[in-house]
Formats: sequence, C-alpha cells, structure tokens
Amino acid sequence: DKSSNTDYISANYLPFDINKTKINESIKENDGRLVVKGVLQRAEAENQNGRIYPRNILMREAEKYTDNFIEPLDADGIQAIDNAAMQVIEEIGIQFLNEEAKSILAEAGCKVDQNSSNVIMDRHWVKEMVFKAPTEFEIVPRNPERSVKIGGRNMAFVNVSSPPNVMDLDRGRRVGNFESFKDLMKLTQYFNCIHLAGGYPVEPVDIHASIRHLDCLYEKLTLTDKVCHAYSLGSQRVEDAIEMAKIASGLSEEEFFSKPRFYTNINSSSPLKHDQPMLDGAMRFARRGQPVIVTPFTLAGAMAPVTMAGAVVQSVAEGLAAIALLQYINPGTPCVFGTFTSNVDMKSGAPAFGTPEYIRATQMSGQMARYYGLPIRASNACAANAPDGQAMWESLNSMWAASTSGINVVYHSAGWLEGGLIASYEKFIMDCEVLQQFQKYFDPKISDVGIGSLAVEAIRDVGPNGHFFGCDHTQERYTDAFYSPFMSDWRNYEAWEQDGSEWTHQRANKIWKKILEEFDPPPIEQSI
Repeated sequence: DKSSNTDYISANYLPFDINKTKINESIKENDGRLVVKGVLQRAEAENQNGRIYPRNILMREAEKYTDNFIEPLDADGIQAIDNAAMQVIEEIGIQFLNEEAKSILAEAGCKVDQNSSNVIMDRHWVKEMVFKAPTEFEIVPRNPERSVKIGGRNMAFVNVSSPPNVMDLDRGRRVGNFESFKDLMKLTQYFNCIHLAGGYPVEPVDIHASIRHLDCLYEKLTLTDKVCHAYSLGSQRVEDAIEMAKIASGLSEEEFFSKPRFYTNINSSSPLKHDQPMLDGAMRFARRGQPVIVTPFTLAGAMAPVTMAGAVVQSVAEGLAAIALLQYINPGTPCVFGTFTSNVDMKSGAPAFGTPEYIRATQMSGQMARYYGLPIRASNACAANAPDGQAMWESLNSMWAASTSGINVVYHSAGWLEGGLIASYEKFIMDCEVLQQFQKYFDPKISDVGIGSLAVEAIRDVGPNGHFFGCDHTQERYTDAFYSPFMSDWRNYEAWEQDGSEWTHQRANKIWKKILEEFDPPPIEQSI
C-alpha cells in the first residue's frame, strides 16, 4: 500500500526535504522504487538520533562511500536471482555428503533423503539462518597489529593458494616442494599488501601427506605473523591446525576462542554438492566461532549453466545452503560467501579467467552478497602459463572485477598462473606491484577537493608562461604526491636498452631473490 508507506516515510524522515507529492513522483519515475535524496547527517548539529558529530568524523565516514560499486542488476534482477536460487534450494535440493550434517539439517526441519543425501530446505529458514551471520568481523592473529577486518568496505588480499606446481625463470616449471613453500611464505610475510596467509602457496609433495599439514602450519605460523588459513581436509588435520594456532598465539583456550583467530575455506563440489571432509572441517570451525569462507566452484558451461545469471543462481544456492547449516550450528559464526564463477573455453573445455563474463559474474555476485548481508570473497585469477602479458591483463580484469564489486577477500592475489596449477615467483612480485597500485587507487586524497587540492592560487602564480615543478604548491607536496612503483621502468628506450633491456619478469626475478636473501622472520616467543 504505497499511501501507507508514504505516510510512514513522511513521519520518519523529516530531515529530508520531501513530501507526499515528491515521494509519489519518485515511485513513478523509478519503476515503483522509492529514491530519497537529502541530508543524512549534519556536522556540528543535533541529528535525528540526538547526536552531534564533529565534521572530521563525518568526512572520514563519507570517504568510505565515494566509490560506487558497479551493479549490473537492478532491483528486479536481484529479486529474480534470489527467487531462482531459492527455487533450487526448495525444489531441487543440495547434496550434503556428511552424515552429521544430514542429521543436523533433519533436526532443523529440512527434508533429508538419507539414500541420495539430497537436502531440501525452506527458503524462509535459509534466510533466517543466513541473516544471523555478521556483516563484518575482525580476525586477530598472533600479532594483533596484523588484524584484518572482513566485510563492509574493507578489501583484504590473500597469497596464491594450493597450486601443485611452482615456477621461476631459473628452474622452470616443476612439482611443488617444501623449499618453494617456505620461499613463498617469506614473500607473503614481506609484502604488506598481502594481509592473509591463505592455503599452501604451493603443495610440498616431498613431505608425506600424513604429516604435511604439521610441517606446513609450523612454517606458516613462524615465518609469518599474519592471519592464517587451515584446510578443512580431515578431522585430525583440522584439530591439529586449531591446536597449533592456539599454541602460537600464546593465549589460553578461553582467550583464543573469544575472537576469530584464523579461518578456513571450503568449496562445494559443483554442481549441487558439499562433500564429507570440507563439511566436517567447516562445522568444527563454526562450533568454535572461527570464520568459514564458502566458495562454490561454478564454471559456466561445465559445472554450472552456460549463462552467467544461471551460474550465479547455482553459486548462490550452494553457498547459502552451507552457510545456513553453519549458522544453525552456531548462530553468529563469521561466514563469507565466496564466488568463483567464470566460464570455460567451449572449444577445449579449459577454464578461462579474467574474462568479461567473469567480471560481470563477480559484480552480480557482489550485489547478491550485499543483499544477504554477507561479506564476499573472489579471486585474482588468470589462465596464462607464464608471467607474461596475458597473465597481467587477465589478472587486472580479475582485480578490477573485485574492486568494482565490493569484494572483501581476494584470494590468489599474488602468484597465480595456469588456472591455479602454478605458483610463480615472478608473478608474485608483479602482482604485488599491482596490489599496491590498487591500494593507492582507493586513497581518498587523490580525489580530494579541498582548497589546497583545487590549487587555484598555484595556477594563478604560475600563469600561462611558467611551470609547476618549482612552485611552492609542488614543493610542499612532491615527496608523496604520487605513487612510486617499485617494478616499473619509466626511462626512455635508449636508456633502458643501454642498461640491459630487462623485461618486467626479469626485474621481478632479481627482486624476489633479494627479498629472500635478506629475509628475517617475525619475532615469536622462544617458549612457544
């Protein structure tokens, strides 16, 4: 009843310059949607909540919203995807290949087929559960200064995770080993633009699988002091990881589990399936209040419908079904909806990343995550086989997808090649250059329009016949006026040629060697 809505809004939004006529006009002009424009909060004056905010506080908060996300879906599009995903959950179902999960879901009132493991959920129950998850949370590692906020307008970068192979210019592509694992963990610690130490940066196959998690977690917890990840691949491995992270923190059990300390990521086995070990690990994390990222792996045309909207529908259904389970087990468990929706090469079946379709799917997924009030994860993915031009344009497409979609956690931010089959030393360095540039891009100072930034007096002083190199305005700001890349070579061709004609990946090769040569691990108490 739009008339009753009008009366309600008029009574409760008096600070806005609106009336019934304007509201009805807005509804008519915006396809039935109400768009209200006006002053939300005033500085140095009493607001409708009775508070008075200093100008600098409101300016700080407003700066968080200066970059709008790209949202290809209108309100009807969001509702269409939501309704389709709920149809999948209610009419088709999701398989949960875990006996404990099935028992819990049956207890919650879901329809569980014990033979096929298919679970039918009520859409209202799913949303009730999902809305219990926090929209924002903070993970506190053993070094509290490395704490990471997940959700809201925050974006955290994760190192490359889980490739079976490793590559560098000197030794070429080879099977992953423990030496390279430790090298890449050192690079993860070195670069401040990497916020979370994700899965193994390369799988060290020279360590027996039965004890690999122990050796890897030991190195991860001592070579870095950043937020760490643990795999959900078996109950004993999960329990070992939790115990090791607790020991490294130096905290009592009560103190350790009072906050999120580390996290896990699980993937659905698309289409429409969650498997035994990952569900087991996710439930163990949830019971202890530790964050879980749920990431369906929906490649359009292979494990998901060929249309990107259909792939997003399936991804949403798979992700929300698992998150609903975790919230039922422990309401308020920090959960992140992960998107890994891309396409395949329809001529070969090979996965494709950093494509136009990938970008749009990520943007649509970002809208859906915000609709459900969940933080969201995506990836810096590419399909290139070497740290070349293709690798960087596909990665840049992936990064712009993340930046324009409101992504909170970017997996594989540095070092990913060959669709996740290679961890590259040189690509790691090149990616970190890009990550730092994106961090600078989000600096609100770049678009500041204060009196000093508008620079009218500097323009007046220099006039039409001078230059700005020596003027006071430049001299006062030049040291930090612009981002200074550590990888770019801005010399002219002759100077570059005379100095050896080094290409980017060759410069990166020198940089990672110098970092490893000079690396010092972060301090940790000797008793730990």
